[in-house]
Amino acid sequence: MSIIKDCIYGLAVGDAMGVPIEEYDRSRLLKNPVTNMLGYGNYFVPAGSWSDDTSMTLITMDSIADSKGVDITDIANKMCEWVNDNKYTPTGELFSITDTTRFSLMRYWDSKNALTCGGVKPSTNDNGSLIRMSPIALYCFYKKLSDKKIYDLVYKVSSITNANIISIITCFMYVKFMIYVLNGKTIKDAYKMVRKYKYDKFFDLSYLEEFDRFIKEDITNLSIDEIESDNYCVHALEAAIWVLANTNSFESAIIGAINLGECTDNIGSLVGAVAGIVYKNKSIPKEWKESLQKRDLIDKLTRKYNTYLTK
Repeated sequence: MSIIKDCIYGLAVGDAMGVPIEEYDRSRLLKNPVTNMLGYGNYFVPAGSWSDDTSMTLITMDSIADSKGVDITDIANKMCEWVNDNKYTPTGELFSITDTTRFSLMRYWDSKNALTCGGVKPSTNDNGSLIRMSPIALYCFYKKLSDKKIYDLVYKVSSITNANIISIITCFMYVKFMIYVLNGKTIKDAYKMVRKYKYDKFFDLSYLEEFDRFIKEDITNLSIDEIESDNYCVHALEAAIWVLANTNSFESAIIGAINLGECTDNIGSLVGAVAGIVYKNKSIPKEWKESLQKRDLIDKLTRKYNTYLTK
């Protein structure tokens, strides 16, 4: 289960590394960069505690394995168990969730319609769906799905919480990027392929204006001051690829991601998932892995997902 474990452990480590310093200012971090797994920072939780990024990733994996495919109603039900019953949490208590995700699940609880409960306003284009796309990329890769089926899945899964078209395009780009990497492409080649992709197959080109810089320029050549790391999904995608393209090891990628500041757990998890695939689980510092809370749960659900995808 090496590839799946590489990806999920990378994601969880990047997430947990970023949790204590979420919302920290970049200038503060660049003066005193964080290079170790810390605890009791922005949240009063022990070192190795992961956020909603890993929780929703585990939920998605567990649901797909249980459902023998992608069932967005089951994913939404398991997300409600996470919010209502503290399942899939590192400490037995929910401490990290976006407003968009919370309100979307409240709407789902009332309507029981997972396809229509997600936020549609521009203000809902946060990272709520982007951070749980790694299991979808792995699913699409192992099942060898066509681009049309990839689009359909991304649309449905993102729409549970983030239904605005910008969020869906961002998720589609990240999934395609991950699939290119899973197929052996380098970070820079995968990014080139994402830039050259013919998005008009699925999206009105007018929506792509929001991605002009990402597609028409090479963001990997930008300076750190030109990279934003807030909770806007397009900025998160840019920041993740910028970090991956400008580092050369798992450790440097995670340290580079979290010290951008602001949404440190989100950028850390997005970078960690891909860096895990590229540099492998053995490259993740042992002390970082061993610090993860509920590592037994991560192992259990990773094995379960691997069994389903590779049988």
